[in-house]
Amino acid sequence: MGKASFYANKFAGRTMADGAPMDPHGDNAASKTLPLGTTAKVTNLETGKSAVVTIHDRGPYVPGRIVDLSPDTAREIGISHRKGVALVVVAPIAVPQPDGGVKLGAAAHEALATTVTKAIRDASIDTRTVQR
Repeated sequence: MGKASFYANKFAGRTMADGAPMDPHGDNAASKTLPLGTTAKVTNLETGKSAVVTIHDRGPYVPGRIVDLSPDTAREIGISHRKGVALVVVAPIAVPQPDGGVKLGAAAHEALATTVTKAIRDASIDTRTVQR
């Protein structure tokens, strides 16, 4: 748990630590502790809104902040330009390993359940008829 902020507009298009350009509309994020390529769920504790991000960059370099988000992702979870910072929880979903494998993180099972539920709903399947 810690504070999240978002990239300033001046960083749009600049190269991030993994070599990709910063996309203000993408799911990119920066973390000093999670490995590059990690997929994580970021939840704003004030709004309860969450988004899935991919760690492409290092930072933030402001004391007390644990993640920088793209401007669109920040807005999605309720961080406005007016406030600029929010208390969040960052829960890894998939963490790349040095051997090329992937380790499932704390939020992996929740993300899978959400994906399956959404797929069933989108397919208009009557969930009462699905065998467990």
